[in-house]
Amino acid sequence: MNNRDKNLPIAKNHQQILSGIKVLELGQLIAGPFASKTLADFGAEVIKVESPGEGDPLRKWRMLHKGTSVWWQAQSRNKQSIALDLRVKEGQAIARQLALEADVVIENFRPGTLEKWGLGWEELHQANPKMIMLRISGYGQDGPRRDEPGFAAIGEAMAGLRHITGHPNEVPVRAGVSLGDTIAGLHGALGVLLALYERDARGGDGQMIDVALYEAVFNLTESLLPEYSAFGAIRQPAGGALPGIAPSNAYRCKDGQYVLIAGNGDSIYKRLMALIGRPDLGEDPTLAHNDGRAKRVAEIDGAINAWTGTLSIDEVLKDLVGVQVPSGKIYTAKDISEDPHYHARGVIETVEGADGLKVQVPGIIPKLSQNPGAIRYRAPTLGEHTDSVLKAAGLTDEQIALLKKSGVLA
Repeated sequence: MNNRDKNLPIAKNHQQILSGIKVLELGQLIAGPFASKTLADFGAEVIKVESPGEGDPLRKWRMLHKGTSVWWQAQSRNKQSIALDLRVKEGQAIARQLALEADVVIENFRPGTLEKWGLGWEELHQANPKMIMLRISGYGQDGPRRDEPGFAAIGEAMAGLRHITGHPNEVPVRAGVSLGDTIAGLHGALGVLLALYERDARGGDGQMIDVALYEAVFNLTESLLPEYSAFGAIRQPAGGALPGIAPSNAYRCKDGQYVLIAGNGDSIYKRLMALIGRPDLGEDPTLAHNDGRAKRVAEIDGAINAWTGTLSIDEVLKDLVGVQVPSGKIYTAKDISEDPHYHARGVIETVEGADGLKVQVPGIIPKLSQNPGAIRYRAPTLGEHTDSVLKAAGLTDEQIALLKKSGVLA
């Protein structure tokens, strides 16, 4: 896609850091597409392959407007869509042709699927040695569970995250979003950037990046495994608290809302205790450092709860900000949409979909001072760029028409 596509909004002019990098996205739903969205936000040209007829199932996930998920506007911005049947030889041949011109191929099918279609790593790498392939799957490209289907919820559980999320003696809960998918997508995008650096800055060849959903989540589990390895300790769910870090919890206010207070820095803790009228706890030498406070966390939390229970959440937050104690309320989507700090930072942007609906979506993250990313184009309709992409790849109008008639394209 380029600036000649007059039906799409164009962002302000600036050189984007991944401009000139071509990405072929063969994945669907969340993990692989989130990785390519991240690359597209910083200038990569992303061609998204969707199945004719229904397209990416994400188009029908969650809440729809005129038949299309509003989530689609965030996940598929800055991409081109071609409708191509990868299950037939003609479709596979076209995908192979596009892969030979790509810098990066991204897929999140079950291991072995691309090989079945003649689009596996070994075959494509031999034909295009500079091509980088990102492969995201539930359990990775090898190992005894490689062939099992894996979704984010299963990966989060296998990584240990689900066990520690929630309240003691209750059913373990999930975060409410598909963390495993997006975390895997971010790891995948990082892997692509590392591989591009090796290829372009050091003169290396392309390489294959193997990301497993459970491993991406496992990478974020902090002290979970070291504590078990050293002490045999199995961390348990702790509700709103952060075990072993004190004080850090959710505290109920007079109006029934909960305030989050992270008073676990040594000097912060003293300011917090002075504020709530408990200088005795603040000056106690046995509570001067976190290890001592962790042993008496119930007592400290009780003192904080006694204070927050007498004030509204707005009063609590005003007092905490006044003494520079990290704190905040638990935001809903409404809070996010209306928050002036979000808007001042440009973290919320409004896009207009092909159906005319204007929706707020997350802005570009992270922020680069010299080469910031941008939302250049709205999310595509199914197969919107089939003709233009395939013509650029060398197919004639007659060939495209025949492939559409046979159902290979749409």
